[in-house]
Amino acid sequence: MAVCARLCGVGQSRRCRRRQRHNQQDQGSDSDMDEEEGERIVGETQSVTGGPENSAAAGPSSLLDLPPEILVEVFSSLPGTELPNLALVCKKFRQILNTETIWRRRCTEEFGMREDLRKMEVVGVSSRELYAKRVNPRVKSGRFMKLLPDYEHMDYRDVYRHLLHPYRHILGLWQPDIGPYGGLLNVVVDGLFIIGWMYLPPHDPRVEDPMRRRPLFRIHMWESNKVAVECMYGHKGPHKGDIQTGKKDEFSTKCNQTDHHRMPGGRQEEFRTWLEEEWGRTLEDIFHEHMQELILMKFIYTSQYDNCLTYRRIYLPPRMPSDLLQPGLFKGTYGSHGLEIVMLSFHGPCARATKLTGDPNVPAGQLTLDVDLNRPVCLPDLVHQRSIEELSRLVLGMHEEAQREVQNPDVAPQGAASEGAVAGGAGAAGLESAMEAQSESPQPGPSSSSASSEAQPFVLPLGVMTRNEVYPRTCKMCFYGTGLIAGHGFTSPERTPGLFVLFDEDHFGFIWLELKSFSLYSRLTDRLAHAYAPDMERFEAMLRNMQSWTS
Repeated sequence: MAVCARLCGVGQSRRCRRRQRHNQQDQGSDSDMDEEEGERIVGETQSVTGGPENSAAAGPSSLLDLPPEILVEVFSSLPGTELPNLALVCKKFRQILNTETIWRRRCTEEFGMREDLRKMEVVGVSSRELYAKRVNPRVKSGRFMKLLPDYEHMDYRDVYRHLLHPYRHILGLWQPDIGPYGGLLNVVVDGLFIIGWMYLPPHDPRVEDPMRRRPLFRIHMWESNKVAVECMYGHKGPHKGDIQTGKKDEFSTKCNQTDHHRMPGGRQEEFRTWLEEEWGRTLEDIFHEHMQELILMKFIYTSQYDNCLTYRRIYLPPRMPSDLLQPGLFKGTYGSHGLEIVMLSFHGPCARATKLTGDPNVPAGQLTLDVDLNRPVCLPDLVHQRSIEELSRLVLGMHEEAQREVQNPDVAPQGAASEGAVAGGAGAAGLESAMEAQSESPQPGPSSSSASSEAQPFVLPLGVMTRNEVYPRTCKMCFYGTGLIAGHGFTSPERTPGLFVLFDEDHFGFIWLELKSFSLYSRLTDRLAHAYAPDMERFEAMLRNMQSWTS
């Protein structure tokens, strides 16, 4: 052991040598044998390298012999959690680990931090622009002096130890517990801040517009070893807040100064401001009485959560080779409830859309769409597509067949595509194409269907309501599916048949036959870090938990 420590030159070599000297005094001949063994091993090593005069040319015999710049490069590639243990090895390692380059690289690679601490005050970037441009552009510049921390005496090691590493568990996507309304929170490292951004859908019915973001809280370094948590809710700038992380995949935020949330004009001014931000209009512009009631109900309900909120972690579904299209988040139209956010995922022969934001009828976390990819629908020509009766007969025929299979699972299913073509009156051409597609794919599913997909004309049937008249006029394929409807308070929920329409990689739609309504969905294109599930099992477990939160 002592000989190995002397050869490598690291670890507990010095203590091993001290232990050897004590053994020499006590054991005598045993220490002579160890010394002879050490000389023999060293002699063999020198003979291999060509003697003592060539040992330097053979390269360093330990990590301690490497140049400091090489050690900096090696240590920079290690996880930041391992560096404190490495500093305990020896004084040289401890001194090298004080290098800013090492910790800057760990902050960049592990958390995506891009700001330069040494240029903060020189260029005037960071805090002021981060706060003024991204958080609250209406705050005057005179208020920044007492709000900005002093970064001159900070280094990347302090930022890693006191900010990024302790709060790493809250990075990613979360769903706030706001009753049936839910939501989408994305916690990211933004410059030298950790900011919780609430993602809001565009104003109804502009489903193609980008998502809106509103900061709820931020965490940043106040001094070299202190971290400040601030609530960003309200219109008076940041104020004291708190974050509690108790259970796994769950955390809570609390505001310690709720008076910052109030406005001088009282609740009426707060409601008008909220309505303009949430819906992009005033109450006088909304003539539908039922819609006014829904808006007022949401304002009263969500206002109860302005001082304390609990968040539960959610994941984006992983991409599988058999998926019909890239799974992810989409914005969809839901009638008088406005735009809502859904998560599209694939589970074998099924495609499912789960609500991340909800409403009093169907709350967040519920399965809003369930599509059977084994039941493709061959659309008729444009003349027959305009008839709601033809579409109903086409889809309801498949719905009855699916119900029979559920009641009698031992009965072999018939050809869904060919039967759909006959029921829809597509004619001989439609029947032949459906049978050909079915014969070429003996095991129908998303992969086989996408291989033979071609753009075909599409038009909504007369009498079907849509919030957005601008929708794609061609589609790739259609499938039978069901949508979830319920009464107020999620009473009497039931699944109603409908038609799932795939337009392209970023758009799909669903025709609700019973409601005679059409929902258009557009992909959310924001880049979301720390969001994907590690595997499909973890994602499916999260979906089950989401449904239990609001069931």
